[in-house]
Amino acid sequence: MKMKKLHACIGAAALAASLAVSIPAAAEEETTGVDLTGLDFRVGVIQLIQHPALDAATQGFQDALTDLLGDHVSFDVQNAAGDSATCATIANSFVSSHYDLIMANATAALQAASAATEDIPILGTSVTDYATALGIDDWTGTTGINVSGTSDLAPLDQQAEMLAELFPVEDYETVGILYCTAEPNSKYQADHIREYLEDDGYTVTDYTFSDSNDVAQVTDTACKNSKVLYIPTDNTAANCAENINNIALPAGVPIIAGEEGICSGCGVATLSISYYDLGYKTGEMAYDILVNGKDPAEMEVQTADKVTKEYNAVNASELGVKIPDDYVEIGAEEEASEEDTEAESAE
Repeated sequence: MKMKKLHACIGAAALAASLAVSIPAAAEEETTGVDLTGLDFRVGVIQLIQHPALDAATQGFQDALTDLLGDHVSFDVQNAAGDSATCATIANSFVSSHYDLIMANATAALQAASAATEDIPILGTSVTDYATALGIDDWTGTTGINVSGTSDLAPLDQQAEMLAELFPVEDYETVGILYCTAEPNSKYQADHIREYLEDDGYTVTDYTFSDSNDVAQVTDTACKNSKVLYIPTDNTAANCAENINNIALPAGVPIIAGEEGICSGCGVATLSISYYDLGYKTGEMAYDILVNGKDPAEMEVQTADKVTKEYNAVNASELGVKIPDDYVEIGAEEEASEEDTEAESAE
């Protein structure tokens, strides 16, 4: 299937040759190891919502393909502003334009893309569980359809261990899990981490909202009935992190978050991945499909190579939470990098 797509791209590139930048074949081969003469790929990107984590994944994806393909790839990046129906509209427009590949950033975007086409290769990223998102039983690691990608799921058992380390059951016996019911992967995370927490002796209750309009009220209820909250990688919660913080912090209720962006906004600690690296890995998978003819139906869904214990220094201090030495302050690495850059510039 993908070899046919490659031949189709060659034909399309020939029609657009007058608009393309001419690059010597030798230079192309030196960059990628493959002669890309005459090839031009068009890639559509559906991003569910603007948020630092998703933005980083999209950037990583574009950077990877640009590193590998140079001027032989162009991107149409569309943001659905958090609306599933808009995801579907964008996906259908990409299909109508006969794009060579669709990258779907977040679960709703992946579901829309999958519903829109059975032929165009689709790669997801920032998706927690592909079996849940696509309704696949007997998960084996591959989808068996025109979809693959990367998962942003940090190990839930380790997240439960983090919560127990910072907030022992003797003092924080009630845990509230706060998430959006419109995001099936949030429920997946909630269901699984609940098992680990209950095994540790916690009493766990779900507090769910249907959209951003319910967040404040549900958060207030959760804080009144919980000693600590857990928020999974949930796009609606991420978009409302400041509102959540404005309720939870004055209430003195700490939050363990599923990813760095949420933790920056309202959490105390997180076991986080690099969404940029996740997006970059997705871009490398896209290259394998577009150039090497890989079939997404047979490509295993990939996960992040490493996770990092991180903490929000401001919230931790405000709540009097003692953070172990093996945690990294959120933003510390970026600040150190900026200082190094400024020092080099001064020299």
